[in-house]
Amino acid sequence: MNNMVLNKRVVFFLTCLMVMGSNHVLANDVKVSLALLTEKRAVPPALSNLDPILTDEGIQGATLGIKDNNTTGQFTGHHYDLKHIEVPLHDDVISAFNLLVEGGYRYILVDVQASTLEKISALAKPKNILLFNVSSTDDRLRNNSCSANIFHIIPSDAMKADALAQWMLKKRWQNWFLVKGSDEEDQRFANAIKRAAKRFGVKIVKEKTWNFDHDARRTAQAEIPVFTQGAEYDVLAVADVKGLFGEYLTMNTWLPRPIIGTQGLVPSAWHRTHERWGAVQMQNRFYKQAGRWMNDVDYSSWLAVRTVGEAVTRANKVEPAEVKKYILSDRFSLAGFKGVKLTFRRWNQQLRQPVLLATPRSIVSVLPLKEFLHPRTYLDTLGYDKLESTCELR
Repeated sequence: MNNMVLNKRVVFFLTCLMVMGSNHVLANDVKVSLALLTEKRAVPPALSNLDPILTDEGIQGATLGIKDNNTTGQFTGHHYDLKHIEVPLHDDVISAFNLLVEGGYRYILVDVQASTLEKISALAKPKNILLFNVSSTDDRLRNNSCSANIFHIIPSDAMKADALAQWMLKKRWQNWFLVKGSDEEDQRFANAIKRAAKRFGVKIVKEKTWNFDHDARRTAQAEIPVFTQGAEYDVLAVADVKGLFGEYLTMNTWLPRPIIGTQGLVPSAWHRTHERWGAVQMQNRFYKQAGRWMNDVDYSSWLAVRTVGEAVTRANKVEPAEVKKYILSDRFSLAGFKGVKLTFRRWNQQLRQPVLLATPRSIVSVLPLKEFLHPRTYLDTLGYDKLESTCELR
């Protein structure tokens, strides 16, 4: 056997022994069941045939997380399994959730829209069920509509917008032209951009709403230069979550300026070109399993499953109340291939994590920048800090 492979296995085995030796190990053959609830949403037509429509988003990341949990479980006597329920468009998500509750599932990953998550949370709370939000970036869920039984894994809109603002401030590109779409998701991200601009001293010199109903592919060269006239700016910030027009802004604006936001330079939880801190190993394993690259929802689903696995292993408890207590303690941390330990904010239960700034084929930077100081951790310079939060967990 190759010595390098042997050494890696020895190190892994010794690590597991250390985990077991530092705690009282649960009895063998302990089963931990998790579920992933997916609400299918309407998908707009792809702008290009190069953009695949994913049918396995989230479940691939969760599956990989289960495999990783069971690798450690070989030494701790724990076994993890996963049930996936995908609710078709316009079907009853609440009924599907109730089926999981009746089946005894107490750890449920939720890939649903924000309004659905609020309804599910109200049902889950009296039943001592922990929910892990792996897809909704809505800041409202981390503030006025927060809930004590929801852990937010995916970065919020505010975290992503703050990452953009920090990088633009470093580049001294402080005058922005904001172009937003007309639907609710676009408005939310536009609001996050405006909040970040105010927070980091960036000026929105002009704001316009894209309200053209037709396909911009054939008319972009004629319409976009006119649309982007009228102001001097350093960058064009875009809020086009569904990708209906943002791709056509590049190289078609009146002024030769960078594009940032939902297109161009994009803030994300994960990116296929991320290679630092052992991420290549993660990328290769995921691609071998799924036959495609990992995205934000996949990565968040993997992190959610690993959160449960890490807490159960370290705390030696399987009850949701005890697992939650450990996750929010100073002893919990999670490795996420981002160079720092990931932990949860106690005031809104958002996972602290770096945000990757990337173009389609390269990583530009990893935010936050350490120059932005914070009394607790520089990760808390992204998103709503404790004093800014309006969350009252209940």
